[in-house]
Formats: sequence, C-alpha cells, structure tokens
Amino acid sequence: MAKAKQGEIYRVAGPVVTATGISPKMYDVMQVGEEGLMGEVIKISGDKTIIQVYEETSGLKPGEKVIDTAQPLVAELGPGLLSSVYDGIQRPLPVLMDRMGDFINRGVSAPGLDHSKKWTFTPVAKVGDVVKGGDVLGTVQEFYLTHKIMVPHGISGKVEEVKSGDFTIDEVVAVVDGKDITMLQKWPVRIGRPIVKKLLPDIPLITGQRVLDTMFPLPKGGAGAIPGAFGTGKTVTQQQLAKWSDAEIVVYIGCGERGNEMTEVLSEFPKLEDPKTGEPLMQRTVLIANTSNMPVAAREASVYTGMTIAEYFRDMGYNVSLMADSTSRWAEAMREISSRLEEMPGEEGYPAYLSARLSEFYERAGRAENINGSVGSVSVVGAVSPAGGDLSEPVTQNTLRIVRVFWALDSKLRERRHFPTINWLTSYSLYTGNLDKWYRDNVAPDFPDLRQWAMEILQRESELQEVVQLVGSDALPEEQKMTLEIARMIREIFLQQNAYHPIDTYCPMPRQYKMMKLIKQFAELSNKAVSNNVSVDSIVALPIRDRFAKSKYEETIDQELDEIAKELPDVFAALEAKA
Repeated sequence: MAKAKQGEIYRVAGPVVTATGISPKMYDVMQVGEEGLMGEVIKISGDKTIIQVYEETSGLKPGEKVIDTAQPLVAELGPGLLSSVYDGIQRPLPVLMDRMGDFINRGVSAPGLDHSKKWTFTPVAKVGDVVKGGDVLGTVQEFYLTHKIMVPHGISGKVEEVKSGDFTIDEVVAVVDGKDITMLQKWPVRIGRPIVKKLLPDIPLITGQRVLDTMFPLPKGGAGAIPGAFGTGKTVTQQQLAKWSDAEIVVYIGCGERGNEMTEVLSEFPKLEDPKTGEPLMQRTVLIANTSNMPVAAREASVYTGMTIAEYFRDMGYNVSLMADSTSRWAEAMREISSRLEEMPGEEGYPAYLSARLSEFYERAGRAENINGSVGSVSVVGAVSPAGGDLSEPVTQNTLRIVRVFWALDSKLRERRHFPTINWLTSYSLYTGNLDKWYRDNVAPDFPDLRQWAMEILQRESELQEVVQLVGSDALPEEQKMTLEIARMIREIFLQQNAYHPIDTYCPMPRQYKMMKLIKQFAELSNKAVSNNVSVDSIVALPIRDRFAKSKYEETIDQELDEIAKELPDVFAALEAKA
C-alpha cells in the first residue's frame, strides 16, 4: 500500500475543498481536516487538489491537514452483504446507530462488512487445480443464498492449499500460487468488474405486473427508467419490482430521496415476505440509504457503490435487480459540485458531462458471460423525479437516450385512481423484438400478436376520445362505441393492478395471457353481435362481464377464467337470438 501523504486546506466552498502540498491521483480518497472527513479527488489543477467531501464541512478552515490515502474509493465485498443497510460510502448504518444513536457524527468510519463474524466455508476447488480470477474456490451459505467465494481478479495459478471450516472474512481460506486468499474482496467502485462478453437481452425479467410484463417488458440485463411527478407511485412500483421480479438479488439505492420515503422503505422491506421462500425479503436485499438531507457528494458515490455490489453478485452467476431512486437527485448533486468548481454550465445549469455520467452508470447493466463461465445479469431500473413532472427536462431526456425501456408515470391516471399509473400511450420498450421469441416459446405462440392487438385498441380509443369530446359518445357508430368499451376492459381489468391485494399483487405469465386472450375473445364476439344489430348497452350489461372484472380478486381466478371462456359463446348466442 502506498504511503499516505499530508497537505493542508487552502480553500473551502461547501462540500468542495481545495488542498495544497500533496500530489495525488484522480479519485484518490482523502481524509480532510482534524476530524478526518472522507473525500475524493475530483480535479487536479497545478499544485492545487480539488476534493469533494462526503460529509458536512461546516467548521473546516484553511491550514487544517489533508491526508492522501493513495487509494480509490473501494467497496468491501464478501459474506455479510445481504440484508445490510449502508449509507452512500458503504458505512453500515445499524452499526453507526449502535455506536452513537440516531445522529451520526462527522469523520466516523466503519467497515462495510462484519470482520469478527465467522462463516462456514465449504471448499469447491481442490489442491492442484489451476484457477484464475473469478473462479469459485468455495461457498458460504448466507441465509438461503449460496455465496460463492471467488479468486480475486489479477490472481491465477495452482491451488496450493484450501481449507474447510469456520473463518472470518480476513482469515486465509486458500493459497493460490503463493498468494493468500481470504473471503474479503475490495473493488474500486468507479470501475466496472470485468466480463468475457455481453449477451443478447433475450430473456425477460418477469415482474408479475401485467402492464410491465405484457406491454413494456424489461429483459434480464436491461436498463429502464421510471420518470414521474411526486406521488405517481415510483417507489411502490420499484417495491413491486423488488418483491416480485424473478431476480435472486435486489440492490435498492435510495439516492437523495426524502427522509420519510427512505424511512418507509427501511421499515417496509424487512416486513415484506419473499414469495419464493416465505422468508423476509431483506434476506436477499442490500439497501443503500442516502437521504436528501445527507451531504450531496455522497449521492454520487451511493450509485457506484450499489452498482459494484450488484456486479459482484452477477459474477457469481446470479440475476440482480438494481433500483436507483432517484437519478434526478444524483444529477442535482453533480450540478451543485460542478457550480462550486466553476465549470461551464450546460442546460438548466447541469454540467456538460451529465449525459456521459448517466451513460457510464446505465452501461454497466447487462446480461453477461462471466470470466468463470457462469452467466449473470444486472437489470437497472432508474427512477427519475423531474421537477413539476416535466419530462422535457435534461435528466429525463438524457436518460431516455440511453435506456431502452420507458415506463412513464402519469399524474392524470393517479387522479383517476388508476394504478400503476403507467401511461400506455407514452411508455415504450425497445426490447420486444428480442423477447418475442421467448414469449412465443414459453407462454403462447400468439402472445406478441395479442400485445399488438391490445396496443392498437388503446391507440384507437385515444383517437376516438378526441371525437367524443367534440360531439359526445352518442354520435359515434355502434362499432366505435364497442371499441371504446373493449379499450375500457383492457384498462380496467388488465392494466389496473392492486399492489396491496393478496391475489392481484402478482400475476404469473400464463394468467396474463389467459386474461388478454379472454378480452380478445369478448371483443370478437361483441363485434359479431353488434354487426347482427345487438346494442352495445346490452353487451355492456352482461353479468358475465362483471364476473370477469371481479375474477382477478378471487383465489380461484384461473378456474374462473377458464369457465368464463367456455360460457362466453353461449352467452352471446343467447343475446343474438333474443335480439
């Protein structure tokens, strides 16, 4: 390890401190002032070093010491990550709370992992095996997840010794080519972990949310954005994704969110039950809490820390869902730091490199073939909180240029109590072409055609609504009235979903297909009936339609849907005969 060098503070401007007397590298970690506040080098100008400090800087003054650790900001990786709650620079919040209560003192540090706890290490590699960085040496059982202990990158050679038993993360569990291997790895958070190659995003991340899975799917390893104004349900949608998506690990980054929202997440997640195991969801979750009243510089670090943890689990061959809530606050932190550095501002005062930083983050998502031959993925969903719900502002627009899934939350839908408030006309997924083959092979051959049909009906409804506003619905021909009713069924029966209802909160893919198929069957029979002079009002008044609408809240929903599908032709035949 390089020897620490000492300089002194020259100037203080909020979280940005200028120091002299040291010659560090970019992104070296610094200890600033008498309290040793943690910071990071973000600019070097001649003999002056500009540092962004991750803690409150009030009270700092010129002349105080600055120590260069000569190390970048690193994340501690190993057993003990799961169920942890960290701040933006991977300090465990429960540990700090035990030490000093509800308010964290400045300059306090704590290791990201518990270095005293013993874990049962079960070897996989044998003496004499030739291994390289990323290969699995052994396993540790962490809750119900098998945590794989891998050879650190940069080390390769013959396994000379491998142990079995209970060890702390600092104790040697194997020797490879004369080098001691422990269960602890450290990785610079700004550098992506290496892979062999990225794979095509052709397997969907199944979320159990109908509007997402059927209409705007996200693949494993995909990148999506949820922009929306205050109160439109970003956090609830992300909690649903965390709870129900078929990823083994969830990393939730509360990046500059309001304290009450983060409190809700911290109090709700431990109570949520993992539907796969019946155990608390926290057992496969890592939470990073960085609220809006915490120092702004740590917001940027929190995003990279979360991504590094996600990539570590991806290297083991797991699928990881990463929720960043919200990237707007991260961009605001960048804007504040940039203004203090007196950089040339871009649009709305954001730095000119805003787009590059967002790209850097989202490009680390992906489904990949790892160095050890396994396949894992990091799927990223970034919430964007545009001021006043204005989707034309720079953060939203730059995000949309990068991601390929856009779930647009709509305030008007919230006012109509339509949840999730994802607007089907402005949202999109550019992955559908990659995923259609999977849906045809694993759900139904006509699944993509059904999606296309539903979208066309909703589009037609939007066009007809403009006419209705001018002349009223009574002026429409019967066929167009029927189109409006079918669109209403798609909206109210299929797209609306109650996150708090025990049955409706999760909808498996076969059921989603069955529901959409039934709506289409109803539409075809209705159109035939209308052409035989049956009135739209009598079709809408059919009791079987209400039965269909209520079936999604029944425990026997699948049997109910099958029965409705069987009875529909007879119901319409009777209606036509009566007409």
